[in-house]
Amino acid sequence: MINENIEIKLPETASYYAGDYDVVVVGAGHAGCEAALACARLGLSTALFSINLDAVANMPCNPSIGGTAKGHLVREIDALGGEMGKAADKTFLQSRMLNRGKGPAVHSLRVQSDRRAYQAVMKHTIEQTKGLELKQAEIIDITSDNGAISGVVTHIGAYYRTKAVIICTGTYLMGRIIIGDVAYSSGPDGMFPANRLSESLVKLGAKLMRFKTGTPARINRSSVDFSKMEEQCGDDEITPFSFENDDIGENQVSCYLTYTNAETHRIIKENLHRSPLYSGKIEGVGPRYCPSIEDKVVRFADKERHQLFIEPMGANTDEMYVQGMSSSLPEDVQIKMLRSISGLENVQMMRTAYAIEYDCIDPTQLYPTLEFKEIPGLYGAGQFNGSSGYEEAAAQGLVAGINAALKLKNMPSMTLDRSGSYIGTLIDDLVTKGTKEPYRMMTSRSEYRLLLRQDNADERLTPEGYRVGLISQERYDAFCNKMARVRAEQERLEKTVVPPDDSVNKFLAEHNSTQIKTGIKLADLLRRPELNYKLLSVLDKDRPELNRFEIELVEVRIKYDGYISRQMKQVEQFKKLEDKKLAEDIDYSVIDGLRLEARQKLSASRYVVEEFRRFAERP
Repeated sequence: MINENIEIKLPETASYYAGDYDVVVVGAGHAGCEAALACARLGLSTALFSINLDAVANMPCNPSIGGTAKGHLVREIDALGGEMGKAADKTFLQSRMLNRGKGPAVHSLRVQSDRRAYQAVMKHTIEQTKGLELKQAEIIDITSDNGAISGVVTHIGAYYRTKAVIICTGTYLMGRIIIGDVAYSSGPDGMFPANRLSESLVKLGAKLMRFKTGTPARINRSSVDFSKMEEQCGDDEITPFSFENDDIGENQVSCYLTYTNAETHRIIKENLHRSPLYSGKIEGVGPRYCPSIEDKVVRFADKERHQLFIEPMGANTDEMYVQGMSSSLPEDVQIKMLRSISGLENVQMMRTAYAIEYDCIDPTQLYPTLEFKEIPGLYGAGQFNGSSGYEEAAAQGLVAGINAALKLKNMPSMTLDRSGSYIGTLIDDLVTKGTKEPYRMMTSRSEYRLLLRQDNADERLTPEGYRVGLISQERYDAFCNKMARVRAEQERLEKTVVPPDDSVNKFLAEHNSTQIKTGIKLADLLRRPELNYKLLSVLDKDRPELNRFEIELVEVRIKYDGYISRQMKQVEQFKKLEDKKLAEDIDYSVIDGLRLEARQKLSASRYVVEEFRRFAERP
């Protein structure tokens, strides 16, 4: 809103005053969408800027949401009141729960999304959100007044005053596409890059780094021979991402699995001299856990083949992704590589794979709230903070948006610890350890995996979402009722005793379970690996009505009670150590029991510890 009664001093980069917002979000990818929605839903006037509105919530690298550890993040986002899970539930083409053969700690939901439908749903949600304005413009300058953020300037000279700015620029910041010997300034998917904002950020005091990521080729479905591939179907029983959803529909498509081979590897090795990854043309640091196909072939030379997933982009297009084969090799080499693969012998490549370099920041410049320590009112989220992945971006965007809103409302900030969420682990790793490559969330990054399951994300985080104001009273009451039912059933199972009669022992024998000579609690039967809650219904006629998600929670709580209790004690011990004060003059370099890397990091972290202390003592 423009206040015409005040005189505005324009920055040199601006030509006119365009209005005021409480918060401006720069970039409308997955981080920007969550940040802007959080701010607006918490009552702040918010502007969300995108270089192109057709790129809102885009998925340039992979048309999917979730996956190992990433599915945990999406459920945590939903538990806090974010939007990604709901949009994924509305637009999925195929849903699969990964790692079912392992324990519940690593079960991870992944859906193949309709890329354009997901974008449309998220964009429409933003357009309909009260207090949130979506604008197409490139932000080229961020202004400050007395050290605090004061406004932003667009590429056409509009100046907007604001109290907080959240940077969610993804891979657009000084974006540079590289394909073989060809390199040009660009954002992902042929969008314009953001070439002028980096200079403004450096002037404000931000320290930038240069990272790179890759995108696989897109191919035409009609040119693929699926009979030579392994079909991957979705689950029969679908689990939603959002805790507010029960039935979200059925699977619509299959995905397919194929492999590279000796001929593929020969083509790659013979053309490594044309790879910008090895010629030095690529300067940015790439992700270790998501390497290009040429990097895989070199680093894992003993492997005879690598998996490739052929995945649809949407219900109304024949474009398909060749997932697992990102590359920056020349286009002619990419075509030869693809056509060496079983089922792709006659493939038509619609979009060439490419590498993209971009500017990001050293995330140790941020507080756990994702606000810059030295630039009050400026926040960072997503790939701008050195992470990779849609889910990691959305999680940070949500946290940055919540904290920007809480600060402007003079409310206590939201800081998630690593023992309570994967989001807390993600942010703690970034702001305390920093990263030398695009950071990817993995279950192995958490010390408390059994506590941080996806099935209990609402139990862990919905109270916090309610506290900050993103969870409605109705949803919170429903959550409380659910947890009361789960606790009551757990208590009932721990108290109910089954007698050692013939019918019980016959049941146990039928399920290869040890027979009993004395009474046994239902909970103790449920702890047996060969038995489950559904099977025990034969012996348990008085059980209450619970839905499948409540049953899952009851079953996990009882089966893994001992392990959960042990991890809870570890958390308590960790928190005691976390609060322990270390002398400021410790010389870590002379402690022989520490590795050299640990000594260097501890010495470097003095500044970080001091900044955290200042952060905690802020009014």
